[in-house]
Amino acid sequence: MNLCMGGKKVFSGNANRELAEKICKELDIPLGTCDVSQFSDGEINVNISETVRGIDVYIVQPTCTPVNDNLMETLILIDAVKRASAGRVNAVIPYYGYARQDRKTKAREPITAKLVANLFTTAGADRVISMDLHAAQIQGYFDIPVDHLSGVPILAEYFKDIVDEETVVVSPDLGGVTRARSFANLLDLPIAIIEKRRPKANVSEVMNVIGDIEGKNVILIDDIIDTAGTITKAASVLKNFGAKKVYGCATHGVLSGPAIERIRDSELEKFIITDTIPIPEEKKIDKIEMVSVAPLFAEAIRRIHDNESVSKLFE
Repeated sequence: MNLCMGGKKVFSGNANRELAEKICKELDIPLGTCDVSQFSDGEINVNISETVRGIDVYIVQPTCTPVNDNLMETLILIDAVKRASAGRVNAVIPYYGYARQDRKTKAREPITAKLVANLFTTAGADRVISMDLHAAQIQGYFDIPVDHLSGVPILAEYFKDIVDEETVVVSPDLGGVTRARSFANLLDLPIAIIEKRRPKANVSEVMNVIGDIEGKNVILIDDIIDTAGTITKAASVLKNFGAKKVYGCATHGVLSGPAIERIRDSELEKFIITDTIPIPEEKKIDKIEMVSVAPLFAEAIRRIHDNESVSKLFE
């Protein structure tokens, strides 16, 4: 029954089983036995093959592509362990899908980030553990505790032996300045900002660089890379403004549509992402490198289970 594990068990759906296995390796426990499949009509079927009664359960499942299947798998897994009398049900969502729909920008538009938060609570989750939500205020959409981890220190660790006094951290837009500042502080580097503006309707965007990057190596940092249009265009602009080498990094590599081709053909030397979202083999190229968030999530799980402070992990 694996009750010797100290009263905690980790389960995973099909979204990122490899990450769940890495987390379990860090915790020195086996991944819980669970089969998540589909009936012939596409409905999701969950079969948990071991007891969870009275145990802290952690369900590791980013809601990445296919977003709706992975979201439903998560909700059904939560419901299954809740009905099996699990002690505390913790939804570990390394990448929180629908986070970019966090407010109304025009009439009759949904706030899907709030809807998904309601679904997790209704399904029976007692806590959510996530990383680099697209908008920090999404924490407030939940009526249960949310531990919001940061991937910035993990990305900074990768660059610590690469940077020198001639390196500058660049935010690709004004909205990412706080993230860029946090990243730069960890490496004791200055920052610059790419300012985008549209002079008038139907006139293409003009990009300016606020800060000194001429003759310097630069690191672009963002939270989510989807089609990679912004980051690759930013890399080209930085080169035009005199940057030497341009590196890119982001926590979540969604990498949809033309993203891989854009990164491959871009001015970027390397692009670093974490493993919150798995990358299929056909999308693995030499320019993309991956660092793991498993140690951080494992430590968060250990502290939550032992009722210790998690705040240190937010620093």
